[in-house]
Amino acid sequence: MLRRRNLLTTLLIALPWALLLTLWHQYPTTDYLSLLRKETDENVTSKVLLNGTSAQREVGFPSCTRQQQSIGAMPKIIQNYVYSRPPPWSDTLPTIFVITPTYTRPVQKAELTRLANTFLHVQNLHWVVVEDSPRRTNLVSNLLEKAGLNFTHLNVETPKSLKLGLSWIPSHTPRGTLQRNLGLHWLRDSFSNNTAPPEGVVYFADDDNTYSLELFEEMRYTRRVSVWPVAFVGGLRYESPKVNPAGKVVGWKTVFDPNRPFAIDMAGFAISIKLILEKPHASFKLEGVKGGYQETSLLKDLVTMDGLEPKAANCTKVLVWHTRTERPTLVNEGKRGFTDPRVEV
Repeated sequence: MLRRRNLLTTLLIALPWALLLTLWHQYPTTDYLSLLRKETDENVTSKVLLNGTSAQREVGFPSCTRQQQSIGAMPKIIQNYVYSRPPPWSDTLPTIFVITPTYTRPVQKAELTRLANTFLHVQNLHWVVVEDSPRRTNLVSNLLEKAGLNFTHLNVETPKSLKLGLSWIPSHTPRGTLQRNLGLHWLRDSFSNNTAPPEGVVYFADDDNTYSLELFEEMRYTRRVSVWPVAFVGGLRYESPKVNPAGKVVGWKTVFDPNRPFAIDMAGFAISIKLILEKPHASFKLEGVKGGYQETSLLKDLVTMDGLEPKAANCTKVLVWHTRTERPTLVNEGKRGFTDPRVEV
């Protein structure tokens, strides 16, 4: 009986220690402390690089930093980051010029951030952002500076009499028309003196759409005007050009006014930069344009249906979605605002 009691006492003493040692080996304290320090650092804007490290830019990647040992150096405080590592620029690859009209609203920064994160994966992309504003705002300026992209920042304000829903005439100007035209004007000004026009395409990418990376490689080698389907437009799952077995565009798969010369969404085509430069007067029209005819007002001066180039596997694949971010509910902000208006959202 005494021997059994001694054995039980030994087990009760040894078992907790065995469990403790097992946990110690599986979850070392150093790992926990490292994880805790990492989580703490991620919640601050200014990070201190310890152990005498300093930031140095990598050759060929101006927007990326790495740490280098510096014996005896004081800790450095990094105030600003560019969270990016875009693909290196290629002198042989055609450039994609993306023109994006944007305007101030609660979800603007979220929309542009999502778009910038997509563009970071596209080689040889130049982003032309045009604000519908009397001046370039700090929000958009700061976002572009930190995005790590090649960009041009412009602005032009749409007169109130022309804004959608404020005009008394039926052929009022949809939002973004003046901004897209300013983007085209900038392109022509930038390359008008060049004897040999650059290789590349122009694409109108609104900030409320979602884009597959495959789409940009499809459009990159456009000869004149390339086209493809767009999802969630016109009350349909997708709208698309009709393509015959010979690979020619012969019409439009759409319900809304299918007899339009170019019954296509703004996100459904790209134009060769050479064609834009060859046709200096081609632009989106401001007057006498019905709803849904903005795309036609530009394309009719550039190409005919016979000259359209179907992409995305002869227009059988969807690579862009007209998603639109849900408008946030801010009823609890009240008239004076509950949250700090100085915090950029």
